[in-house]
Amino acid sequence: MEQIIAVVRGFDGALVLAPEPGGDFPEAAWGDTFCYYAPDGRLPRNVQPYATVVTENQPGDTASDLDPPNRWRVNIRVDRAVFEELTGEEQRNLGRPRDYAATDRVMPHPVYGALGWISVVNPGASTRNTVLRLLRDAHDAARARYERRRRQERPPGDD
Repeated sequence: MEQIIAVVRGFDGALVLAPEPGGDFPEAAWGDTFCYYAPDGRLPRNVQPYATVVTENQPGDTASDLDPPNRWRVNIRVDRAVFEELTGEEQRNLGRPRDYAATDRVMPHPVYGALGWISVVNPGASTRNTVLRLLRDAHDAARARYERRRRQERPPGDD
């Protein structure tokens, strides 16, 4: 887990938040990691992370069985074509039963798959390179969205 987070920290403009006890984030986020594109180093407003690493079950999200020790899940937002390539299904038409607790397998996120999120519990030899590629792609897509928003917010003539 730490190796994957370290790779994301190395991306240009990456903001990686890892809430801990006593901070400003709710207890449910403690121990998890949230990845943003934020070249100014500040938490973006009205923007979801492009990737997360979660270390325990949450209400309504228990299918990955993350509560036992040494279990964690990386979640990454991908585009429709990549989602279909990885899962064999359209994100809005998920119907196959899955073992969301299986490790080292790319599959739709158990809760947010229909929104284009994939997940991998305990990435290992079979998925590590794919996960790293998807994180890079998600970071690049977040950068493109950031730059598009900046251009739209810039007043006319302000180049």
